[in-house]
Amino acid sequence: MSSPELVIQVLRAELRAAGITYKALATRIGMSESSVKRMFGQKDMALSRLAQICKAAGVPLEDVLRRAADARPQADTLTPTQEKSLMANPRLLLVAICCLGNWTLDQIIETYQLSEPECIGLMVELDRLGLIELKPLNRYSMRVSTTFRWLPDGPVQQYFREHVVEDYFSGRFDGAGETLLCLPARLSLGSSRELLLKIQQLAAELARLHQADRRLARDERDGVTLLLGFQSWESSAFTALRRA
Repeated sequence: MSSPELVIQVLRAELRAAGITYKALATRIGMSESSVKRMFGQKDMALSRLAQICKAAGVPLEDVLRRAADARPQADTLTPTQEKSLMANPRLLLVAICCLGNWTLDQIIETYQLSEPECIGLMVELDRLGLIELKPLNRYSMRVSTTFRWLPDGPVQQYFREHVVEDYFSGRFDGAGETLLCLPARLSLGSSRELLLKIQQLAAELARLHQADRRLARDERDGVTLLLGFQSWESSAFTALRRA
């Protein structure tokens, strides 16, 4: 559903909640009831008309626009083409990961060797790719969901497998709030699916905490990475010891 359609949908819901019929609205804005119905049926209207209707209904325009933005469907993944574009420029991938972590422009250029114009240019490219929506004053909102994930065996995941996993697991995992677990088990397909659901819930909880902690000062937060894997697997060294 396009943004104009979402705005009209939210506006219609607001009118319904306020008990304002098309007939009553038509009287307030000096139009015929049939014209109002036709206007809503077209699922698009000028911003000036939208503002007029909101004022007549006593509904803040900014609330309608914000709720429409919140209701916009968001993708859980990028396309292979989009991921390839990220991989073509390591700095673009870096800024993409920073944006997924809700870093501000200032935080990115304070931390990494990127100039402000270069970083803005990279964010413009991320807007073009559909990862973020760049707004005035170099602010942005995400166009992907809080449960976003890289494509399985896609370009980014292949890069992580080849260059990141070894580096990640070279850590000691003994710091405050850190842990490393490798737990073997024999499960039925039903139990595996149940555990997979719980892993997905854990990822959603991580996203919730990430959003909640955004209000804290920068020095009260630290970058963390949760790397999860769950598959039917056995070490090749152990497989070699299996009985024939």
